[in-house]
Amino acid sequence: MISVDKVVKRYKDVIALDHFSFHAGKNEIVGLLGPNGCGKTTAINCMLSLLKFDQGTIELFGQPVNPNNNKTKARIGIVPQELAIFEKLNVVENVDFFCGLYVKNPAKRKELVDEAINFVGLEKYRKFTPGHLSGGLKRRLNIACGIAHKPDILFLDEPTVAVDAQSRNFILDGVKKMKDQGTTVIYTTHYLEEAEDLCDSFVIMDNGRNIAAGSLEDLQNSISTTESITVKFISEPDNLKELLENIKNVNQVIKSNNTYNIQFDKNNNNLTNLIHFIEENSLTYTEIRSEQPSLSNIFLELTGKELRD
Repeated sequence: MISVDKVVKRYKDVIALDHFSFHAGKNEIVGLLGPNGCGKTTAINCMLSLLKFDQGTIELFGQPVNPNNNKTKARIGIVPQELAIFEKLNVVENVDFFCGLYVKNPAKRKELVDEAINFVGLEKYRKFTPGHLSGGLKRRLNIACGIAHKPDILFLDEPTVAVDAQSRNFILDGVKKMKDQGTTVIYTTHYLEEAEDLCDSFVIMDNGRNIAAGSLEDLQNSISTTESITVKFISEPDNLKELLENIKNVNQVIKSNNTYNIQFDKNNNNLTNLIHFIEENSLTYTEIRSEQPSLSNIFLELTGKELRD
């Protein structure tokens, strides 16, 4: 559905995209992730033909992108992070306006508008203007405007930012339904737990480049930490941290009070080895928990933990 190959985009001396590649298949939710300023928005705008790029190729539906190809545009939807709705139009009028950019038949458009409003759960607010809607309802209206024409590819840019938990769950469930109905979704978010639950695959960007791509399992295999075990001890010798660091495959030990987070660089009998160590040293504990690296762990290892502007 989308193929981006070694795209370069420059703004004078600044390289916004540095041989960036990206691929998305049919019926797939792809998380496009990265720190602020990494090039996500530039990449999306190039895919949408809103920006010209200097090198590389971009194809949608197997065809090179073309800003004048209205048939291709009609198969694409976008829900921007900033609300793209008209304050003086009510819910129905807003959705009808955006749907009307692609669907000219009034009867068909009415059917699609009603379906989009029902899909996002705004049927009780059809005559409300945005000023009378909560933040979560505005977000849902924003989505309805972007999906009413039933796009085959949908770009969702931070659709759950600054909404309550109930609205977030409603939106995420809706995204999953769109995938089930055949839509390819490109999803950007800074809520990594949300992305981990929602997306089928991921592309992590930094400094305009694709630095990692694949399923969660693929990403877990691409970093040094393969398993993290947390142990809460009842009592502990003064040199326990040093002793734990000498266990086979241990990469790092992080101590917080009497709780130790032990990170391993190989996934090979680590829990068994740790329990054997505890028994040999007559240690007692109240909790022990093993976890594979989360998307957040992977993201921070790949992009760094320093504060970004």
